[in-house]
Amino acid sequence: MNDYLPQLLLAWSIQTMGIVAPGPSVMLILGVATGRGRLPALVTAFGVACGSIVLATATVLGITAIFAEVAAFMTAIRFIGAAYLLWLAYKAFRNAVKVPELHLKQVPSLSAWRAGLTGFTLQITNPKAILFWLAIASVGGVGNAPAPAIALFIAGAFVNSFIGHGGYALLLSSGPVRRIYFRFRRWVEAALGGFFAVASYTLATSR
Repeated sequence: MNDYLPQLLLAWSIQTMGIVAPGPSVMLILGVATGRGRLPALVTAFGVACGSIVLATATVLGITAIFAEVAAFMTAIRFIGAAYLLWLAYKAFRNAVKVPELHLKQVPSLSAWRAGLTGFTLQITNPKAILFWLAIASVGGVGNAPAPAIALFIAGAFVNSFIGHGGYALLLSSGPVRRIYFRFRRWVEAALGGFFAVASYTLATSR
């Protein structure tokens, strides 16, 4: 087990860099945390972390590296991710123009299943996350590790993701942040919509 510890630590460090650098997953949690509250945001973060299990498992099996060599698959992932980001942009823009203005006690509930599924779906179709996991795959050595080390790697990836994204959820769902959101709700949602729309366009037109 100790022989594989350097590879595990390096892999988790690369994953942490991906979490710290704000991307679509963090922007999604921002929207849920400020608009829906702490619990839905944490469930969304849990869904993102579950998506990290899928990506970590794919990395162990060498699937990510194989898919990177298959142009058709990467193109499909690119367009699926772009379509999902466009859907998130539509929802954000819809919230920006929605009337009347919402207040803290008037926010419609968001089911745990829907929140978790949204986070999970975004994570497994998120090209930014996939690129970081391809970087992890390039480290090598994890797939050849014994079962306990592989289990530790996957479990660590889940914990790392949930702590990072859960931290964003806790911070962004705090009272002061949410009050700022509800004061400038239209601007925040419009900015989120713009972010997702630009990300979708960039992803769809990239080569």
